[in-house]
Order: sequence, then C-alpha cells, then structure tokens
Amino acid sequence: MQKNIGTLDALLRITCGLVGLAWCTSKGRRNFPFLIALASAMKVAEGLTRYCPVLALFGKNTLGNKGNM
Repeated sequence: MQKNIGTLDALLRITCGLVGLAWCTSKGRRNFPFLIALASAMKVAEGLTRYCPVLALFGKNTLGNKGNM
C-alpha cells in the first residue's frame, strides 16, 4: 500500500478525528452518534497509515514530492 497523504494532512486528519471521537463520547450527549464516531475513527486510521482510499480511487495524493516516502 503506497502512502498518498502528506505529513500535514495526516496530522490534521488525526487531530480532527480525535476531536470528533471526543465529541461523540462526551458526557453531555444523550444518544451516541454512531456515524460521526465511525467517520472520525476512519480519519484517525487514515492519518496513522497515511493512506486514503478515496484519494487512491481518484489517483491523487497530498504528498509534497509526488513520490513514495
């Protein structure tokens, strides 16, 4: 699996994903928003692996040098 996510993009995905998971599991929520939690977990996983299947589907990447790192 080739990396197709740059460093800054990966950090942003991890940060936003963790914020989304924290929001979903916060004490004030009456019902657990499962779809938002699932999407947030996927963003964290994409940031950690630095691979996004949607970008791969369209043949794009966010790496700075268009090559593999």
